[in-house]
Amino acid sequence: MADFALESGGGSVVGTRCSETYHVRTAEISILGIPLWYVSNSPRVVIQAGMQPGECWAFKGSQGYLVIRLAATMKPTAFSIEHIPRSLSTNGNIDSAPREFSVLGLQSEVDINGVLLGRFVYDQHGEPLQFFTVKDPDVGSFSFAELQIESNHGNPDFTCLYRFRVHGVVK
Repeated sequence: MADFALESGGGSVVGTRCSETYHVRTAEISILGIPLWYVSNSPRVVIQAGMQPGECWAFKGSQGYLVIRLAATMKPTAFSIEHIPRSLSTNGNIDSAPREFSVLGLQSEVDINGVLLGRFVYDQHGEPLQFFTVKDPDVGSFSFAELQIESNHGNPDFTCLYRFRVHGVVK
């Protein structure tokens, strides 16, 4: 299934609305013990290939937004979210994985009246890569998609988003 959000295929992250990246203070670059910069992944990692522990966009809290310019104007048919499996987590817990989320189709990056393509739930006990079908097959075509994470699996500090894909057909 083609991924129209994939950065190497022409997709790009154009905004995060008001979502704020979560910075872990342990990952720092310092000189003589003076911290100069804290390392964190940008939202772009969500549409790039790679699924190693820590290769996620961590944002503060349990709610976050991501607006993606798709590789082409297309009719979405499905979405997928991928998170690391519990077996790769250092503590055996993936409570930072997204839980409830919605996807909207947008005509522009500043479109505030997007078309709801569906509300879904990522199952932390399911497969790491999960597919979700667009509810209305006659929804139309879009150049942008907005992912709205509404909750995670219990982490009070941050949510980790590893991969988000948009599947469909060019229109």
